[in-house]
Amino acid sequence: MTEPNVNRDRAAQDAEPDKDPPVKIDIGHDEIIISNRYESLSIINDILIGIFFFVGSVLFYFKPLEFWAITFFVLGSIDFLLRPVIRLARRFHLQRIGMRQGDNASQYY
Repeated sequence: MTEPNVNRDRAAQDAEPDKDPPVKIDIGHDEIIISNRYESLSIINDILIGIFFFVGSVLFYFKPLEFWAITFFVLGSIDFLLRPVIRLARRFHLQRIGMRQGDNASQYY
């Protein structure tokens, strides 16, 4: 039953050559398919930022855990630096495979 979906995915890739090809990960009898990998990476990065700052904020309520609170804030700050790196990597990838200027190349996510 999954074969028609695979064919449809291949047809969509052929029709849109400037899209990221999906990443497929086999896990036993299941398969994880990650489409739009740069957008997915950006979403995961945003979730990590939220987790780091939330944990750091909670840890500041406990004086003995202040070192770890600061550590989580530093990790969150480093993660903030990754956001433009992900966007820049996507832009370079799109330009490398022939994306024209103005074709949604600067879309923010």
